[in-house]
Formats: sequence, structure tokens, C-alpha cells
Amino acid sequence: MPGSPSASWALYKARLKSVFEGADPRVCAAFWLFGLINNVLYVIILSSALDLVGPSIPKGVVLLADVIPSFLTKLCAPYFIHKIPYKIRILIFVALSACGMLIIALTPAEQDSRTISIKMSGVILASLSSGGGELSFLGLTHYYGHFALAAWGSGTGGAGLIGAGAYAVATTALGITPRTSLFAFSFLPIIMLISFFLILPLGPLRNSAKHSGYEAIEDQEESLEISSPEDESPRDPRSEQEGLLASSLHSTSGRSFASTSSKHVNDAWRSFKANLRRSRGLFLPYMLPLLLVYIAEYTINQGVAPTLLFPLKSSPFQEYRSFYSTYNAIYQVGVFISRSSTPFIRIHHLYVPSFLQIFNLVILTLHAMFNFIPHFYVVCIIIFWEGLLGGLVYVSTFAEITDNVPKEDREFSLGATSVSDSGGICAAGFIGMAFEVWLCKWQVNHGRKYCKLQ
Repeated sequence: MPGSPSASWALYKARLKSVFEGADPRVCAAFWLFGLINNVLYVIILSSALDLVGPSIPKGVVLLADVIPSFLTKLCAPYFIHKIPYKIRILIFVALSACGMLIIALTPAEQDSRTISIKMSGVILASLSSGGGELSFLGLTHYYGHFALAAWGSGTGGAGLIGAGAYAVATTALGITPRTSLFAFSFLPIIMLISFFLILPLGPLRNSAKHSGYEAIEDQEESLEISSPEDESPRDPRSEQEGLLASSLHSTSGRSFASTSSKHVNDAWRSFKANLRRSRGLFLPYMLPLLLVYIAEYTINQGVAPTLLFPLKSSPFQEYRSFYSTYNAIYQVGVFISRSSTPFIRIHHLYVPSFLQIFNLVILTLHAMFNFIPHFYVVCIIIFWEGLLGGLVYVSTFAEITDNVPKEDREFSLGATSVSDSGGICAAGFIGMAFEVWLCKWQVNHGRKYCKLQ
């Protein structure tokens, strides 16, 4: 480190430069903006939940409308989205997200059932775009390498800070109405177009354009397992080459075209079954730890954090509602730092931070019940640690896939694994709503009525 006897600023800068050796600034900038714009609308929508549905509707409704369509997209789309070129996908995602935000912004400000339903339809469109965008951009990193993945992770972490901060500044500091703010934010997806068509070098993508999608794999169980980090047995190069089936668009090999339609159906079915087997191989080493960390993380954020309250005289706040927004800001700082850490820190054993996150959930839940943590600032440290763990598992999971999954399976694997974070958020949305009600009731029954004073 700088200042130590064995180091100097020149040496430190040289080491830092070596970390980023080989990074293409255009690739890093493009993927950072992809991560930022793809996730920032999700954060803005959650930040505006109270303005969208009013105080009488549970805010979990907005969370679920913002997450479930994304989850379903990530669950289903990896099995067919490879047939759509990336250029077309970008146009679709930009159109969906812009239309969704415009529907939300242009719907009257009334908070009756009809207008809330219209707003939620806009949220759903934006969620579909976010889910398809995440699995597509993660798949796209397959063509651009580790620095693209690191930039994407950092951009998604920055989306939390920038999204929540931008909405708060616009509506509170600048006094702009929520509708006008949301209307202005609806133009942000244009940055995604600029990033893809003007900033990103498209050479690596053009070189792969001759392939119509993922390369399929042979219909034999023993040749279909996706390697995990613990699998150290060498793969037979000859079996790898012979185990791959050609794409359905390149598999004619002298056969008659009389049964082309039937053949395409059979090829599509074989490809679908092969991708299902790929998914099974991804579940234990990659999907499950990411799922666990997100269930614990968002249960804390949505269900436990609203009840982590202290007497105002022992805190820096004037209102009880300030606790939750402060916790959210601290959490987002932790997420941003850890999602930007891939060039410096890598976690190879993904279950360790996942179980630590579950431990955070247990500790904070017990505190909400028994009030044993002595001060607000100690809770802030735990929340910051929660954000660090969540962001670290996210970027490390996809970095491990990039390192350990065979090249022919990698693009599918990066996209398919992204279903775990949305699945975890969906589960946590339902758990969190029940947790918040239960914990608040517990506190009131034991003489602490802070959760009712917000």
C-alpha cells in the first residue's frame, strides 16, 4: 500500500495499471452504461412507490410488479432469445422500457384502482425490458471478456445510488413533481442505444454473427455436465468436439429438404432439452448461492429494515421514516463498492458469503424482536456489510461462470443464471411483506410502537 516501507506511489500506480492492462475503454464504458441504464429504471420505480400507489396500498405491490415479469423473462427467454440478434434485442428493450415509463408518467396522479392498474402495466413493461436486458447483456460479456463483466457489475451497482439519488433530488431538492420527474427519466433508455451502436466495438459480435444461437450439445448425459469450480478432472478435447451438435441452421449435411419443417422442430426440441440439462448443471454451483443471498438480502431490505428503529433522541433523525431511506442508501453504497471490485477481489466459494448473508438476516430479525443492538450506527455497519456481500456474490457468480464453464456453454449459462437474483427478490417480496407485519406487531405487543409512528 502507498506509504509503506516496501511501496511507493509510483509502484502503487504501476500495480494498479497492471490490473487494468488489456482493458478496452470503449468496452468498459459501454457495459458500465448498459448496467446503469438497465437497472436504474428499476430503482427509480421502487423509489417512487409511495407516489405511485399512495399510503394505503402495500409498497410490496410495486416491488412484485417490478420483479415478477423480469423473473419470468429470465426463466423462459434463455431457451429462445438466442434466435434474436442483439441489435434487435436492444431496440426491443429500449422501446419496452421507454413505453413503460411513459405510461407511468402520463397516467393521471389519482390513486384509485383504475389508475394504479394502468401504472402497474407500465411497471410490468419496464420490468420485462430489465429482465431481458440483464440476461442479454450478461450473455454479451461472453464476447468481450472479464473487463466487460466487471464494468457491467459496477454499472448495476451505480444504478442503485444514481437511481435513488436522482429521484430524491428531483422530487425533494428541486421540487419537481413525480410525474414530471418520471417523464424525464423515460428518455434514459436512449443512452442504451448510444452505448451499443456508437460506443461498443461491434467487431467481436460481427465475428460470431455466422452462428444463429447457442451451440447445442449431444444427447448424452455424461457429456452434458457443466463443469463446476470443484471439478478438476480434465475434459477430453476430442469428446468436446464430437459432443457438440451443429446449429439447426447449419445441419443440413446433404439431407433432403423434403422434411425441413419436421427436422427444424426436432432440432429445436433437442436444443431445448440440451439447455435444460445445462441449467441443471448450473443450479448447485451457481444458481443456488445467488438465490439464497438475494432471498436473505431483500427480506432484510423489505421486511426487517422498516422495523429497525430507535428512539429519535438517540438518532440523528427528526422523523422515523428517515431510518429506512438511510438504510437503503447505505446498502446501495455497499452494493456499488462490491460490484465494482471484480478486478481486485474474487470469491470462489460462493456459499460462504451466501450463508453470511443468511446470518445477517437472523441477527437483524432477532434485534427487531429483542432490541439488543445498542446503537443505530451498529445497524448501519451491518446493513453496509449486507450490501457488500450481496454485490460480491452477484459479480463473483458470473465471473466464476466465465472462468469455469466451457466456452460453448458460456453464453447460455451467463443468461440463464441471472434468473436466480429475480427469483430471490420475488420470494423475498412475499416473505418481506409478512415479516414486516409480524415484526411490527411483535414490537407493539412488547411496548415499542416506533413502527406505527412513521
